Amino acid sequence: MGGGHTPKIVGTVWGLLVLNTLGSAGAKTIVPLPRSLIQMATMGALVAAFALALAINPRLRIRAGAYVFLLTLLLVTSVISSAHLESGFGALFRCARLALFVGTLWLLSRWWDGSPTFIRHHIRMYFAVLGSVAAGLVISPGAALPDLYGGRLVGALWPLTPPQIGQYAAVIIGLTVLLVLGRRTDRASAALVIVPSLVLLALTHTRTATLGLFVGLALAIGSLLLTSGAARRFFTWAVLCATVAAVGFASVLQAWFLRGQTKENFSSLTGRAKVWDALLAAPRTTGEKLFGVGLGDKSFGGLPIDNSWLAVYNEQGLVGVVLVAAIIIVLGGVALLRPPSLQRACAIFLISYCAIASYTEAGLGDASPYLLHLALAASLLATPAAATPLATPDVPRRHIPRWARARTEVP
Repeated sequence: MGGGHTPKIVGTVWGLLVLNTLGSAGAKTIVPLPRSLIQMATMGALVAAFALALAINPRLRIRAGAYVFLLTLLLVTSVISSAHLESGFGALFRCARLALFVGTLWLLSRWWDGSPTFIRHHIRMYFAVLGSVAAGLVISPGAALPDLYGGRLVGALWPLTPPQIGQYAAVIIGLTVLLVLGRRTDRASAALVIVPSLVLLALTHTRTATLGLFVGLALAIGSLLLTSGAARRFFTWAVLCATVAAVGFASVLQAWFLRGQTKENFSSLTGRAKVWDALLAAPRTTGEKLFGVGLGDKSFGGLPIDNSWLAVYNEQGLVGVVLVAAIIIVLGGVALLRPPSLQRACAIFLISYCAIASYTEAGLGDASPYLLHLALAASLLATPAAATPLATPDVPRRHIPRWARARTEVP
């Protein structure tokens, strides 16, 4: 069911899903873009993605998998929690968006066969997004490095926040490094992706993305150490360079990491802890504890929650938290059971990155880049579908008279 050539239009569908998850909130752009216009573009991309996926898979051939199944259960939970309209009619709109998102993944699952095809789609699309960020930086450095964000890099052409840019850069850096180690791309092509992405990541001053990149790569490369000489050499050089950097550039790294914040502000995770404490202390009914208050904008009291687990608890309740935890555990468990390979290493990198980022970023409970990263991991962990043998038609045997058989016999 998943074997055979993957249509090129599948890459277009994946790109439209990436566009949908970019969001509509962020920094002020060089050319002011109405938020309604951006929302129309992102929602239009999702509708187009679903329509194209349906066009190339009209017989609704799907590949059953734990990831999309658990996402479907999360969608059902979201509908139950949003039906009470505690979060307004916007909750039902977000449910419809999540339904189209999950439906598109179901339709694409037909081509999830463990091949690195979707890795290349992922890298190309997010590199194109980073290209727009770099173009905005060249056109208007002041708009791309505004004082409002403390001089951190933002999207000046499309409204993107520093954590978003850092996430996209970290993910494609990690995947490209693994492709080089797996000899699926040459070093020159990889350098064209890795070097600019590293520069953009550094300009965002995003600690979560940087930590996720290093830890995710360490775990991914660690899974290849026993079978890949290139992975062992890279790991050795990486440890050596990290040691030299830690000793020789300690003050510079500390200044970059603190971003000019006080230790008190840093210890409270830039004020996140206060929002988390208020959310957990808020009174809730039994129904709200189990199913949440419905899909919203991942905020509490007008402030962003910035934690996937608490955001899911607030919007989809304890049931949602269990389902999201099941997604991480199942994907991680399957990855550990697979034999060492490039695909397994990439999946380990994506799963570990999303798990680390979930502590200071929201998104695991709704259509988001994090769910796309995990979808890519699920596609890499899928086993190749067995080729279906061609059926031989039952041709009735003709009756041959005895005298005819006697003539054909060789004496």
